[in-house]
Amino acid sequence: MYMKLQLEKFGKTLISRELGREAFKAFQSTLRDFPKNEELEMDFSGVLTLSPSWADEFLTPLLSQLNNRLVLLKSDNLSVGATIKILQEANKETFRVK
Repeated sequence: MYMKLQLEKFGKTLISRELGREAFKAFQSTLRDFPKNEELEMDFSGVLTLSPSWADEFLTPLLSQLNNRLVLLKSDNLSVGATIKILQEANKETFRVK
């Protein structure tokens, strides 16, 4: 079982720590009811730009909360790929990508 989150719902251009923090806070109400046995899939389709600062405020705390239940869906978007790589190197954490 899994839930899919379209990151595009937060905007096509996901930049700045402040906006990433706001998106994370807004998503917490959804996460409260998230079943412990489900995976959360992040879908980047429709996102034009993903900055490391936005992703660090949104994806990094999600990874801390969900661990291996957080799954990033593969994206052809170069900014998404570069951002994920930067976060993994900076935080010494590995995201599951499918």
